[in-house]
Amino acid sequence: MSEKIKKFIECFLPVSICNLKCDYCYVIQEGNRKMKKAYFPYSEELMEKAFSKEKWGGCCYFSICGAGETLMPNETIFFIKKILENGHYVNVTTNGTITKRFEQLIDFPKNILERLHVAFSFHYLELKKRNLLNVFFENVKNIRKAGASITVQLNLYDGYIPYLNEIYNICVENIGAPPQLALTRDETHNEIKIMTQKPDEYIKYNKIFNSPLFEITNKNFMVKRKEFCYAGEWSFTLNIATGDLRQCYNKKILCNIYEDVNSSIKTEAVGCCCGLPYCINSSHFISLGTIPKIKQPTYADLRNRENAHWYSEKMKNFLSSRLWESNCQYTEEEEKDFMKKIKRKKLKYKILSKLTFGKLHKKYKALSK
Repeated sequence: MSEKIKKFIECFLPVSICNLKCDYCYVIQEGNRKMKKAYFPYSEELMEKAFSKEKWGGCCYFSICGAGETLMPNETIFFIKKILENGHYVNVTTNGTITKRFEQLIDFPKNILERLHVAFSFHYLELKKRNLLNVFFENVKNIRKAGASITVQLNLYDGYIPYLNEIYNICVENIGAPPQLALTRDETHNEIKIMTQKPDEYIKYNKIFNSPLFEITNKNFMVKRKEFCYAGEWSFTLNIATGDLRQCYNKKILCNIYEDVNSSIKTEAVGCCCGLPYCINSSHFISLGTIPKIKQPTYADLRNRENAHWYSEKMKNFLSSRLWESNCQYTEEEEKDFMKKIKRKKLKYKILSKLTFGKLHKKYKALSK
């Protein structure tokens, strides 16, 4: 019987060091490429215990990504191995160039490697400029041969347009299929938009690659979600260094997973209170079932190239499951009651904030006389 996903955790690794410098990099766009190493204040023993199946309530999918190259820190290999040894599934996003890290991953026992998914970001022009294309493809092929599953993904932006046929052919030659495409955001302005000067033409380029991942990210781009969302109950974002577990991006901190490793995870669904303009990582959260009312292809459907056997059968089955299959959903009446409680909490918080501000203001006026 195949395992089903119980929780999804998007893990942030606070490392900004990277050996590439891509024009479309979100970290560079935001001015946060500080080339800093990650700092881990907790002991390895404590961190290992924090990822037990008992604590999380079942078999989870942890997706690890850094603000720089994820595999730069030595600690990344530790996290991947310990989470896998606890019986979970792991995705790691990487630029595919740190060969010594892939050699470490390949040394993992076969029974845990089959629960590892490696998302290779294909930064074609940077790899070509630095003479790293062969290194990239060798690492992709070696990790798949070892038993892990792979996705190769290209961030589509205008700079790649003259090279699309070249990119298509080199990927088919080396890994049996073209890369999946990711829609690239322009975050250099207050207004969120696609990173292109010709949006109509940009969308059409997917005809070359036939990428379901691109189709879904484009379909969901800047679509405000008002449906009931189980982020904070079924899925989370985690700073893997500090242990802070949030409902979703920039949402409420629920707990610190390292402070009491023996207690279960605290949960509280976002519900219909998402403050984001759209589901920024919909190809993860929505495809895994965080918003049950939205029907779209599974995580595996969006990333696997079936004809090229990018996924093992075990990984394909796991990433074809949905969060609502192993978690309880609220009835419509329970959803309404839940939202009423959330609104009451917000109102109470506003009133207390005003009272606190009023007291502080009076005190300040008295002191300033």
